[in-house]
Amino acid sequence: MAATTHAHAATAEHKHPNYMAIFWTLAVLTIVELIVVFLPFAKFTNGVMLCALALAKAILVAMYFMHLRFELRTLAMIAVTPLVIATLLVFVLLPDAFAVAHKSEVKKGAESAASEKH
Repeated sequence: MAATTHAHAATAEHKHPNYMAIFWTLAVLTIVELIVVFLPFAKFTNGVMLCALALAKAILVAMYFMHLRFELRTLAMIAVTPLVIATLLVFVLLPDAFAVAHKSEVKKGAESAASEKH
């Protein structure tokens, strides 16, 4: 009898989300992404806006379709940890990407100066 009461309590807590509303929200976010692509902003601004929209869509999918919204906080932290690690990895590797581009520009400048002397 106690098991039945517990099962009913768990069912009452877990209300099924409105999947059509989530679908239409994702569709609208996708349309906004398409609009952002054609906006006359700098590439960096477009990239930041597109990444923010993609992150919003990923959070919606994870929270509702993967049912993380109804899970324990520990499980949510397990899902968020790789995102944090990936973000840190990008910021750690970013200086190396700029250093390589800078060295190649310096090398091109030196080659053009050498070709002008001849």
